[in-house]
Amino acid sequence: MRLTVIIVNYNVKYFLEQCLCSVLKACGGIDAEVLVVDNASADGSRAFLESRFPTVCFIWNSENIGFGRACNQALSIARGRYILFLNPDTIVPEDCFHKCLDFMDRQSDAGALGIRMLDGAGRFLPESKRSFPSPLTAFYKLSGLSALFPHSKVFARYHLGHLNEHQDHEVDVLAGAFMLIRKEVLDRTGGFDASFFMYGEDIDLSYRIQQTTLPGTGMRYKNYYFSQSSILHFKGESTRKGTLNYVRLFYLAMSQFVQKHAKGSGSFVFSGMIRFAIWFRAVLSLLRQVLQKAALPFLDALIIYTTYRISKNIWTTYFRPEIIYAEKLLHISFIGFSVLFLIVSYYTGLYQKKFRLAQLVYSSAISLLILLAVYSLLPESIRFSRAIVLFGSFFSFAMLVLWRRILLAIRFIDPAENKAVPYTLVVGRQADGREVNILTSRANPAPDIRGLVSTEPESSSLGTVDQLKTILESVPVRQLILCASERLSYKEIIRLFEQNGDRLQLRIHAAGSKSIVGSDSKEYAGDVIGQPYYKLTDPVRRRLKRLADFLVAVLWILLFPVHFILHPQPLQLLINCLQVLFFQKTWIGYSGDAGGLPLVLPSVLGPAGLPHAQNELPEEGKRQANAWYASEYEVWYDLIMVFSHYKKLGAS
Repeated sequence: MRLTVIIVNYNVKYFLEQCLCSVLKACGGIDAEVLVVDNASADGSRAFLESRFPTVCFIWNSENIGFGRACNQALSIARGRYILFLNPDTIVPEDCFHKCLDFMDRQSDAGALGIRMLDGAGRFLPESKRSFPSPLTAFYKLSGLSALFPHSKVFARYHLGHLNEHQDHEVDVLAGAFMLIRKEVLDRTGGFDASFFMYGEDIDLSYRIQQTTLPGTGMRYKNYYFSQSSILHFKGESTRKGTLNYVRLFYLAMSQFVQKHAKGSGSFVFSGMIRFAIWFRAVLSLLRQVLQKAALPFLDALIIYTTYRISKNIWTTYFRPEIIYAEKLLHISFIGFSVLFLIVSYYTGLYQKKFRLAQLVYSSAISLLILLAVYSLLPESIRFSRAIVLFGSFFSFAMLVLWRRILLAIRFIDPAENKAVPYTLVVGRQADGREVNILTSRANPAPDIRGLVSTEPESSSLGTVDQLKTILESVPVRQLILCASERLSYKEIIRLFEQNGDRLQLRIHAAGSKSIVGSDSKEYAGDVIGQPYYKLTDPVRRRLKRLADFLVAVLWILLFPVHFILHPQPLQLLINCLQVLFFQKTWIGYSGDAGGLPLVLPSVLGPAGLPHAQNELPEEGKRQANAWYASEYEVWYDLIMVFSHYKKLGAS
């Protein structure tokens, strides 16, 4: 057998579906096998994929054993002369494997080969070619100098920025997303070192390959960057570059690599330089995160406090000068108002990445209602004028709106995008258009499909693929759904990504598949059209669910003596309350297997308010009930179930 393709999957079934569609086409005319190792995915990968790809060999692990170990697991049964380690979030063109294998056959000193990779917006991924992390190389990267001078032979050496991406080169390190290696080399070097957690296993294997000699020659194998074919790698690196977690993981990988391979005093120098770079980057990352996450709420609180102060001064100066208020009471009250607004804003989603005016209105209105409710319950002796509360609330809202306008103008925050995609074109056959219409009907929001760009002349289409450039100039399109088939090749699709990815959202759908995937940035998780929309994935709803769980548990604990009269299992109810308080359970959740639904804690009662032991529905009935709960979830439903099934809350 000439080729074995090894893919490790973990909770990316839709991307893997599109990847396998492209891989099987690229294997055409090659004696090849495809092995997929699933690391205990919880998204229903097995049920979704296994029947769709009968020629693929799936290995289903019962636990997540990590990337390196999973690759080695498949390698132990691989039969190909060449082994390709491939990420599941990639798309390969039809001639990719042929070209790569032909290059390896011609280049006898090639131990391994990497390829030119593009992200989901058609931009070149610099990790396609890298050098080994020498002390200075790693220092330049971690200190940010490589980003300032991306094409410097000195400062950008980690990503070899001085080398032309459109030419073949001998390089040190290949990306684990696409590594084509001779089996005989792997037999001598071993596979991935599973002790590397992230960012190091491909560097380590690349190094060991270059330390391996060609039989009978005394020469060492080389690693090559291959530019004559390009692949899409949708999600890129899974950890964002600016975070402390990325800096920590990168440091651990580099340190581990040096401890394993470096000799002499150089390793001590390397470690010292890396530690300095880590400290430097950590401080910058921490400052940025504090500014992004803490500065805005802090400034909001300061604005609210100040506006209430001003409102009080206006009221006592111009309307009721004869009244003297206790300054300490006002100070504490205004701080409390500010804190209340921040708490409400957290649960209404005001501090999410994208700003919506409706969320600010919602947060302010709920805060005011709570204030007025609390105010009405206060003793007369500690009340101050209701006018100050009302005037201060409206004044603070106006100032917060103005403040958000300023932040939007200077681009400190981003406006929320319109959920509806105004113009989407499908590129493919009429049959592809029908498939896409069915899939997009499930999406939330559903793309607004305005027409078909056909792969062959058709009277009902806007034009042909050859006329796409002209069509895009005349129609205000924001998104293209590119349908791979015998009429539109993956090679042509990748070319369209390079040409249009910087100004359009591009998505891929393979003919006959059940999903549409894409990604607009390597920094964020990809986008899937076609999967059911679950309200339970919304961060705001999940926060409210947790808040409702907490408040109900506190209420039941406060009423604990009453349960001995009203509840048949008061002690078990108390145990459940404590488990809910300490994040071990939720009151209402799924019955049985979640089956790829949004994860929630184990529940006391199922979606219909029944204890699990009393739920006699067949598995399909439970699955349907669970899916309904996830897709239609609202916090009031949990509250209704909890209070209407009070006597069942003692279920164990």
